[in-house]
Amino acid sequence: MSLTKRIIPCLDIKDGRVVKGTKFVGLKDAGDPVERAAAYNEQGADEVVFLDITASKEKRSALLSVIGRAADELFLPLTVGGGINAVSDITDLLRAGADKVSINTGGVKDPELYTKGADIFGNQCIVAAIDVKRRHDIDAEIAPDTLSKETLVPISSKPTPIMLPDGTECWYEVVIYGGSTLTGIDAVWWAKEVEARGAGEILLTSMETDGEKDGFDLAITKTVADSVRIPIIASGGVGTLEHFYDGFTKGHADACLAASVFHYGTYTVGDVKRYLQERGINVRL
Repeated sequence: MSLTKRIIPCLDIKDGRVVKGTKFVGLKDAGDPVERAAAYNEQGADEVVFLDITASKEKRSALLSVIGRAADELFLPLTVGGGINAVSDITDLLRAGADKVSINTGGVKDPELYTKGADIFGNQCIVAAIDVKRRHDIDAEIAPDTLSKETLVPISSKPTPIMLPDGTECWYEVVIYGGSTLTGIDAVWWAKEVEARGAGEILLTSMETDGEKDGFDLAITKTVADSVRIPIIASGGVGTLEHFYDGFTKGHADACLAASVFHYGTYTVGDVKRYLQERGINVRL
């Protein structure tokens, strides 16, 4: 029997409230995070992800409070990300009640954070969040200047070419600080690097599809999933039930994450799982 596929609601949190936007901007209030998470718990979600999208230090105490409340009320794994720049940040979040931490910008700035986190807390606690953006200059020279430590996977001078459905080629660049800063890092190479450093899974979000409700960016999802051995969580773009199915079958993802379709009541987690089961996907009901 194939491994059980996971359905994961994601709650972007700003100032202690759930928000949702399109391509990382245009944020709208979507409710209380613990109330939202409790509802998804009742619906049968496999996990819940909390992402502190402002992640500034003055918001950290508010986030820790939210995590504490959620941990007291929920009976499912809780992943938390945003503003994790040191081992002490990981410690604080796990102590507050998180089961896993999702590291993005802090890990790009200091890749040793993945290594140290995995060594201290275990691979299962460390999720590498990778936000990506398409680039069509496929002959670009790759010279990432954000990586301050020696890499474990040799860096190629050229990015990984990926074919899009329209027949054009592109590559995907890692972006940080909520998508506002380019890094020059090839996403496929970076996925291999974080795996080598001990990340237990990858949360992959494409800015091209985030909030658009036209489906996951299957080209990069499949390429990354086929390039590493650790689980891939597909993120960014769900609008229909079929998009979840495509994420698993065409994107080769191990889990599918969504926000808007759950927050605004388009579907329940149960709706998604029943649809997937009917189409032959192994899910936990």
